[in-house]
Amino acid sequence: MLTETEIKNKICDYIIKSTFDDVKKINNKTLIFEEGVLDSMGLLFLIEFLKEEFNVTTNDDELVVKNFESIDNIFLFLKSKL
Repeated sequence: MLTETEIKNKICDYIIKSTFDDVKKINNKTLIFEEGVLDSMGLLFLIEFLKEEFNVTTNDDELVVKNFESIDNIFLFLKSKL
């Protein structure tokens, strides 16, 4: 089982590779969509990444800002699903 830090690092690495934005400003609390790091298409790819990397399926009712607004929130969402 991966540690919290390892999971957050995997998510952060994925986001850094998926954006053209300034990667230096990305941290666990960065508001990913509000700050334009990812857009709606990026969200779809992020959901696919979570499915492939962590075997987590996202239901339509879970597609809310709170679950995906930052790396910390994505981690909490994953933790609730695992």
